[in-house]
Amino acid sequence: MANTDRNQISYTELKVLLEKSQNLFLVDVRTKEEIDKGRIPGSIHVPVDTVETAFALDSAEFEANYGVAKPPLDAPELVFHCQMGRRGQLATEKALALGFQSARNYTGGYKEWSEKEGK
Repeated sequence: MANTDRNQISYTELKVLLEKSQNLFLVDVRTKEEIDKGRIPGSIHVPVDTVETAFALDSAEFEANYGVAKPPLDAPELVFHCQMGRRGQLATEKALALGFQSARNYTGGYKEWSEKEGK
């Protein structure tokens, strides 16, 4: 399993993107039950076991299924996350294999996010 620093993003980096970037595409790959307990604002839900299928859809189908425009392959700020990092890494690797060159994993996941945000 590839686990390189360039495919990782920290809490601090994600916080900056959430505050300043218009291009951030944040994907929560946890289960619906996990998301029902809390989520990072602005994230869309694509369960980890459907990432490959979802990101292989054409743009119209993706938008119809998820309510947002599909990011382009060269999207500069495509970030996946789960609860603690493992599924987010798996989703990131799937996206990279599909050609999303800048896909990254928020390694701290929702667990770190909720702790630092006091949720």
